[in-house]
Amino acid sequence: MKAFSLFASLRLSLPSQLHSLLYGLILAAFATPPAHAQTGMDELLQQIQQGSQAAAKLNAEREQRFLRNKNEQAALLAKAEADFAAANARADQAKARFAVGQGEIAELKRRLTERVGDTGQMYAAIAQAAGEFRSQIAGSLVTAQFPDRIAFLDRLAQGGEIPGVDDLEQLWFLYAQEAAESGKVARFEAQVIDGVGAKSAVEVTRAGAFAAFDEDGYLSFDAASGQLSVLPRQPRDALKLARAFGADEREATSTLLLDPSRGELLRLMAERPTVLDRVHQGGLVGYVIIAIGVVGAILATYQLLYLTGVGVKVRRQLGQVTEPRTDNPLGRVLASLSNDTTQDPEVLETRLSEAVLRETPRLERFQSLLRMIVAAGPLLGLLGTVVGMIITFQVITEVGSGDPKLMAGGISQAMVATVLGLIIAIPLLFVNSFLMSRSRMLTQILDEQAAGLLAQRLEAQGGRDA
Repeated sequence: MKAFSLFASLRLSLPSQLHSLLYGLILAAFATPPAHAQTGMDELLQQIQQGSQAAAKLNAEREQRFLRNKNEQAALLAKAEADFAAANARADQAKARFAVGQGEIAELKRRLTERVGDTGQMYAAIAQAAGEFRSQIAGSLVTAQFPDRIAFLDRLAQGGEIPGVDDLEQLWFLYAQEAAESGKVARFEAQVIDGVGAKSAVEVTRAGAFAAFDEDGYLSFDAASGQLSVLPRQPRDALKLARAFGADEREATSTLLLDPSRGELLRLMAERPTVLDRVHQGGLVGYVIIAIGVVGAILATYQLLYLTGVGVKVRRQLGQVTEPRTDNPLGRVLASLSNDTTQDPEVLETRLSEAVLRETPRLERFQSLLRMIVAAGPLLGLLGTVVGMIITFQVITEVGSGDPKLMAGGISQAMVATVLGLIIAIPLLFVNSFLMSRSRMLTQILDEQAAGLLAQRLEAQGGRDA
């Protein structure tokens, strides 16, 4: 019973997980009768009491630490709430001061409006005039020489402050400056972008607000970037005129190309394609048309020169029919019967016809090929037109028809191919007709002379027979 009472007292102070172990140890101790077991049991009880005391002490420390932390958290919460309340109070005060300030500002604006009266409309008109003048001179060549005036006009056009007398005088000066500089020829240093994109400081000559150029040619002014750049494509003889302008200071007048649109025409001209650009727009079909046209032109030129030379020699031979030469078709036809002693008229006629037919192919050379080229030119142009329209419809399918420039490539190919086909067909048609007429004329001469020679031989033969 003592063991069970001891176990009950220890059970109150030990954790539940040690109850079963302790219960077993106590039962084992009381069930063992030897004396040395009693001593071990005392020691065990002593250790258990010490452990229980240590655990109680640890739990007490934990409770004290928890209570201390709880108090600290409560103090911090109270402090945060106090700070929050103070911040709300300060915010309310700031809002009150802001409302008072807004009221004062509104009152001051009302008083200013009453005092200004019609003067406010005048200031608005000044700001509007400055904005309109700024948009007018933004792309002016005079601005390239005086770029600082743009910043002044921007400030005045914003209307953020009332302009003073100095501002009004400066605005009037800019109006007068633009009018005066539009009629002057001036030279100044400026940054210019050349054809390869490099920027360098050069001397620029400005002819009013209509033209500006340097030693490389005419310049264009970009209002957005405020930069001068050399035109990628110069007008005809523009560089020569620009370099000669003002070379001799003693001359009262000098010739110069001016753009009355203040650079717009020059920019449009720079975008206009050259003849070589147009040829490239024709694409592969255009190159084929040009190649065929070149071949036809070479053949036609060669045959024209040949027929011209043959015509000269034939006319010379007509004056010396009795002395045939072999350097011309007529001489060779006449010489074909010079050593022939045949008396049969049919044989003579056949031999003369053979001689004429032998000369005819060289006189009619390349004519069939030229006729084929004349017929193929428009057909190839039609092919290029169809290809260009296919490209155009493909672009419309991909990106839509909102931007006409995107469709310009296909339309240009279609039109250029048609033009190239007509360009090679029309001249070659006339040339081939001329060659045919010349060859027929020479062939007719050969037939006439051959018939005359045959008649002469027959007359001579009839005389001998008589």
